[in-house]
Amino acid sequence: MKFKALNRIKSRILNILFWSIISAAFIGPGTVTTATKAGADFQFQLLWALSFSTLACLVLQEASARSTIYSGMNLGQAIKYHYMGKRAQVPVLILIVGAIILGCAAYETGNILGSVEGISLVFPKLDKRLIVGVIALIAGFALSFKSMRTIANFMGSFVFVMGFTFITTAVMSHPPVSEIAHGLVMPSFPDTPGAGLLVLGLVGTTVVPYDLFLGSSVVQKDTTVTDMRIGISVAVILGGFISMAILCVGTEMTRGFTPEAVKNLEFSYKLLSNTLVLNIGQWAVYVFGFGMFAAGFTSAITSPLASALTARSIFEKKDAEGNSKNGNRFQWIAYAVLLIGVTLGFLQIKPVPAIVAAQAFNGLILPFVAVFLFMVVNNPEIMGVKHVNGWFSNVFMIIVTWVTLVLGIVNVTKAVSSTIEDFQIAPDKLFGMAAVLAFVITVVISIHIFRKRKREIQQLLQQQIET
Repeated sequence: MKFKALNRIKSRILNILFWSIISAAFIGPGTVTTATKAGADFQFQLLWALSFSTLACLVLQEASARSTIYSGMNLGQAIKYHYMGKRAQVPVLILIVGAIILGCAAYETGNILGSVEGISLVFPKLDKRLIVGVIALIAGFALSFKSMRTIANFMGSFVFVMGFTFITTAVMSHPPVSEIAHGLVMPSFPDTPGAGLLVLGLVGTTVVPYDLFLGSSVVQKDTTVTDMRIGISVAVILGGFISMAILCVGTEMTRGFTPEAVKNLEFSYKLLSNTLVLNIGQWAVYVFGFGMFAAGFTSAITSPLASALTARSIFEKKDAEGNSKNGNRFQWIAYAVLLIGVTLGFLQIKPVPAIVAAQAFNGLILPFVAVFLFMVVNNPEIMGVKHVNGWFSNVFMIIVTWVTLVLGIVNVTKAVSSTIEDFQIAPDKLFGMAAVLAFVITVVISIHIFRKRKREIQQLLQQQIET
């Protein structure tokens, strides 16, 4: 009995370590930059956005992995099946693969630059191009592993290092517990231009499109729904705590500043470093710097990996025995994405604008992926009549779909306004317009999905009766 209990505990720990690849993927330099800026600009007022986005990430990741367990198809294959025989299939698949690969390439640049900035906080005299080269070699070596479990466990160990560094730094800054508790559970939109956009940024940096494809692609054949839910829950919640810790550290940059002084403050990693030295001590810079390196480095591996797995899930061809005929070719996509990030890293472009640009691109892709996942988990032909989404999961998926659509509409509008001088909308007005438009679209999509689900369930049940 004692050995069985020990084996069960060991199995649970390995399961959690394996699923930590999810938090390794979404906690990158984008999280560090966005969460730190949220803390610096608004102290603890936007912690609730991270609470929501962590729960949203958990709902979507669980749905993606669950669909794979019940259907035997990962998310890419399920979307392909959903559109089988329809004219929209080829355009949809090209849109998904193209968007995910381009999104991963954009993220990869920020990942490489962010990990370099982290190491530079600790070792400021090191040549940044040398750091880029070392990161490229290690990431390339990690991507060469054949076993998905080996890669996942490798990433998982970095997540716990990351968690220790960021949470330790936050605790040692002695943040006010009452303000944290209030910020976590009481949604508020500060009456300041840009607050709404920053809320969407916190959601966008946690609910990452390629992470959904990654999570469904790493599901093992012997994985049970219970083990999956335990592993994903711990991994995503831990990732949420780490993001919240980063926001708490960001509050140190402007604690005690007047609102006017905060408006004129321009975020930079150097400013963050100086603040940590003054408020906590030199050691905090080292700890935070290693944490930021770990965040960028893990994402520098998961981002290329996700692009290859997504392309493989949609375009892989198999022979009569079920063996892959072209599976090895997709690994080159991972190396191509890594090469793009490394090349731009060597060019030493500014890290913060690159990371912000990647976040904006994420906002364009996320609504599409969320809607496709919503369709898949409510398709009885894919999930089975007994395993389609329940009402609780659907309610939350509707809310998440609405938020992701708001995020996408805002980012598209911002992109247009940046190129057309006469097309300018105030940030808060833009947020309100996007919220209303996204609500209408979400209602239309939901009605279509539920009507189709009801019709297909009736057809399947009728076929069972006839046979």
